[in-house]
This record gives sequence, structure tokens and C-alpha cells, in this order.
Amino acid sequence: MKSVKLNIVNKKGLKLQAHLELPANQQPNNYAIFAHCFSCSSTLSAVKNISRALTNYGFGVVRFDFTGLGRSEGEFADSHFSGNVEDLLAVNTFIEKHYKAPSLLVGHSLGGAAAIVAANKLENIKAVATVGAPATVDHVTHLFSHDPKEIKEKGEVKVQIGGRPFVINQEFVDNFKKTDLPEITNKLRKPILVMHSPTDTIVGIDNAQQIYHNAHHPKSFISLDGADHLLTNSKDSLYVGSIIGSWVQRYFPQEENKMISPDGEQLVGHLNLLEDNFTTSIQTKKHSFIADEPEHVGGNDFGPSPYDFLSASLAACTVMTLKMYAERKKWPLEEVFVYITYSKRNSDDLQMEVEKPTRFDYFEKKLKFVGNLDGTQILKLKEIAAKCPVHKTLQSKVIINTTIF
Repeated sequence: MKSVKLNIVNKKGLKLQAHLELPANQQPNNYAIFAHCFSCSSTLSAVKNISRALTNYGFGVVRFDFTGLGRSEGEFADSHFSGNVEDLLAVNTFIEKHYKAPSLLVGHSLGGAAAIVAANKLENIKAVATVGAPATVDHVTHLFSHDPKEIKEKGEVKVQIGGRPFVINQEFVDNFKKTDLPEITNKLRKPILVMHSPTDTIVGIDNAQQIYHNAHHPKSFISLDGADHLLTNSKDSLYVGSIIGSWVQRYFPQEENKMISPDGEQLVGHLNLLEDNFTTSIQTKKHSFIADEPEHVGGNDFGPSPYDFLSASLAACTVMTLKMYAERKKWPLEEVFVYITYSKRNSDDLQMEVEKPTRFDYFEKKLKFVGNLDGTQILKLKEIAAKCPVHKTLQSKVIINTTIF
């Protein structure tokens, strides 16, 4: 999974810091935008966990900071609800122009309300998911530490929101009263998933009930038992991301596997040197894989290394061979574990008698059997493990003929 830093300019010319989280193959089938909670930022662990969980379902996910929050430009007083919606629209325009039109909006808390409003304005958005969202926009005003009358009298005051100081003004407060979220939710004609914790003490569960009641089918509700409002337990946020990823598949067309043709051969490997660093796509007739190098040698670690795949082929061939042998013998073998480690070893370390010290490719193969086997059977299985085709290939003289295609 790779994260790309973006700088998006909103309607007022302010730069919004954003990150695009990409799936392992760096080729999203769809794009989603994540709207964070009121006075939070895109670096909140819940935001990152949900975004990264969605990449496992082929999404490219944009998480960004609203105006005046995180590392985005502007003042918090400009981060009123209408401003949040405008920021969402700006991010949508940027992703549509530079990548592909987003199809999913995900919003946490007040970000969920902004996602519903933005979804009504954006034809390209096909589905919406909210987490701990309020049913009305002005719900957040109860979080202000000052009486609204004091704000009106002084014009501008420093308030405490979630234990942190923010400067707000009357325009900021009034803006939360301008949006009729229940009416907009009722007008939404797109699939919506409402997720909420029954123990949420910031935004009560009754809000989820109202959103669900106001929305039209197809609509779904998931209870986040035991979770708090900010999803501080990583298990809760990862669960949310996985549920959204599964739920939305019902409403999106299934993407065909973008296959590189092996052109009549068994397998093809492809690397775009200008875009992919070491990340290599591997394709057989029916299956695709990603290979990469570890970060410590300059790769992105998006997939197993070439030698990992070589070790994997030895492991796979070994367990399959043992399965066939045990079944033929009708032995009570239930499970097989094969642990492989590849390294370069010196002949002296291996106590080998050779004319000149040299280094060898060395595979350490460890076997573990589960089943009611006796000692004789275990020793025979060890012998058979060395007779799998890949094992024998690695120990034989191999000829590789290289030609230009």
C-alpha cells in the first residue's frame, strides 16, 4: 500500500493537504474520499485505518484536512459546515481531473453529514457511508464551551472544542443552521450505509435512527458495539473499513481483471520503470501477482521479493507432494507446515569439502506435521519432501534459454 501526498487548492485558493492511499498494485478500480470528524484531521488513526482497509478492496482513498485544520491553509473559523462541503467538492474535482471520478464518499461524525450533502451535488458519487454522523448539522454547537449568546455579543471568542482551543465567530455558528440535513438526506437517491455505536456519548445513537429513517432504500445500518465516537480502538476502525469495502461491492460493477497477456507462454512479468520503481506485475493465464523489493534495498515492499516467490514455490510443491503421498498411503496426516529460508552460505560454514571455498544458494526447509503419525511415517514423509518436483529442479542442472521477443 502506497501513500501519495497531494496539495489541492479549494474554492478560496487555500491549499488543502491530502494523501491518496493506493492498493498494493497501485491501480485502483474506484476512488473514495474520506471526510474527517469535526475539529479533527486526516492523521487521526481511525481515518488512516479506515482508508487503508478500503485499499484492500481496490479503492484509492483520499484523506484530507479541511480548511484551517491539520496542515491545510486557512483559519478554523473558515471551516464551517458549508466550507467543509466546498472542500469536499474541490477534492472531488481534483481527483476527477488527475485520476478518475470518485464514486464513494465516507464521512466520520460531522464529515458524514458533509458527505451526504456533497453526494447530493455530485453525480459521479454512487454511494455514501457515514460513521457516527449527526442527523442535523447544528448538533455540533453543543460542543462549544461558550454560550452562543456570548459569541453573538463579542463577535469572536476562543472556545474549547474537544479540549482544544479554537477561535470562532457568529458567522461560523450561524452557518451550522443553514443546512437542512434531514431534507437533504430524504432527497438522496443513492445507497447509504449508516454505522454508529450505541455507546457513543458525543453523537447519540438516536442520530443514526433519524438518518436511517430519513434516507430511502437501498439503505443499511451497522451497529458498532462497544466503540467510542472517535474509534480509538484500532480494531473498531479496521472493522469499519472492511465493512464499507464489502458493503459497497453490491452497488459497484465488478471490474474485470486487467490482465497482461502471457502471449502463449506460461507466465509474463512486467515492470514500468518510469512509474513503478521495482513493483512488478506477474500474470499467468488466470492469476496475477505483485513482486517487489524490500524497502531497505530501495523497493516499496508492495509484494514478495523474487526469492520469496522462489521459496514459496518450493514450499507449495512440498506440501502438495506430501498430501498426495499421504492420501495414497491412507496415513492420518491432517496438516503440513513447511518453513523456508533462503540465504547465501559459504562452503566452510556448511563444512563442505571443495577444491576452492565458494558460496552456495542455501534453502533451509523445516517440516511440521499434524496428525497421528508414528516415527517411521514421519521419517518417510521427510524423505518424500525432498522428492517434490520443484525441490528436484532446484538441485538439478538448469538451462535457461534467453531470446528477444
